[in-house]
Amino acid sequence: MKKLAIVTDSTPCLSPELIAQNDIHIIPLKLQWENQTYLDGIDITPTEFYRRLEKAKSLPTTSQPSPQEFLGLFEQLAPQYDGILVLLISSGISGTVGSAQSAAAEFDQLPIQIIDTRITAGAQAMVVLKAARAAAEGASLEAAADIARRAIENMHVFFTVDTLEYLHKGGRIGGASRYLGTMLDIKPVLFLNPEGKIDALERVRTRRKALERLVELVVMNSANKPAHLSVFHAAALQAAQEVLERTTIQMNCLDSLLLDLSPVIGSHVGPGTIGVAVYTE
Repeated sequence: MKKLAIVTDSTPCLSPELIAQNDIHIIPLKLQWENQTYLDGIDITPTEFYRRLEKAKSLPTTSQPSPQEFLGLFEQLAPQYDGILVLLISSGISGTVGSAQSAAAEFDQLPIQIIDTRITAGAQAMVVLKAARAAAEGASLEAAADIARRAIENMHVFFTVDTLEYLHKGGRIGGASRYLGTMLDIKPVLFLNPEGKIDALERVRTRRKALERLVELVVMNSANKPAHLSVFHAAALQAAQEVLERTTIQMNCLDSLLLDLSPVIGSHVGPGTIGVAVYTE
């Protein structure tokens, strides 16, 4: 029996096990680094990427998949499925949605819906998994798309970085630019705004206080309702585990994810980044 195909990009950084268990199809973004091109999460893993970044003399640049790559994937999926739902990184920080839309305009073998999630990383991972589980239960393209949109509308994403250098150099700094040039011991708390762009929420004096603020924000935005949580990090596993543990005991947590930030996202936010995402039922 044919069913609905779920497609996403590499920035949710889902584990191979979750991808296989939920029949998710990944189209990777790319890194260009020292005259080589790497497929995000395929040719270079998060562990390899952050280890190499520590010693690198130059930062990588990133790029989205081409329309031709999307079209090739859609054509590959067509014989096996009845429809395709594509859930992609925010158009506020990547051109990936535009590439997919260009490909969809040339594809007429199956019905297809492309959703600009306006999020990324662990937040996007939760939406993708929710849609994939709906598809596994037999949801139609329209029903699964509605389920994904409802999760997105209820999503809150907050994060803190060790330095704004990476966001600044990568051109993704957005509203956080107001914190450039502040004292070194000031740590920004950032968020993804409704347009899916990076914005500044507030600044605190130390990293410890920034992590405490992430916990407070998640608990506040879950409002004691049944909630889904993800914590994601760039080479900061111990701190991410602590945030996860402290958060889950203070909220009505239905399930949680602890994820790496993919090399593409890590190249823009830098090592030490910790993020949280929560949405309620």
